[in-house]
Amino acid sequence: MKLSTLNLLPKATSLVLAALFFFAFLPNQTAQAQTEEVLTEVDVMPQPTGGLAGWNTYLAENLKYPEAAQEKKIEGTVIVKFVVLDSGELDQVEILRGIGGGCDEEVLRLVKEAPKWTPGKKDGEVVNVQMRLPVRFKL
Repeated sequence: MKLSTLNLLPKATSLVLAALFFFAFLPNQTAQAQTEEVLTEVDVMPQPTGGLAGWNTYLAENLKYPEAAQEKKIEGTVIVKFVVLDSGELDQVEILRGIGGGCDEEVLRLVKEAPKWTPGKKDGEVVNVQMRLPVRFKL
């Protein structure tokens, strides 16, 4: 069973709102990745191609609710972590919290195949930024 684009749009909108809420409470810490600093708190957060409307469109057109999850009536929120590099590419994609049924793999696929983002900035310089994104699956 494939969800229609119209059915996904409200889910995508709530996803973006949840993501904005989630980003507002990221801890203030740094890590090392690919020999460059990765920040979690910046002056200008990275943005997906086309902004929030572009991300909603991307989700509506590309998110596929896995059949196994639908058959088992698996619902919930997958939390994915990734780094938006200073080039805008997404890297170090990993699941922080999964729900199974193929949903975790679907979120990994979506993020890994996503178009480049506009990178974040700190003190006027483009930097690598760690992001967390909730993706909700609901029948």
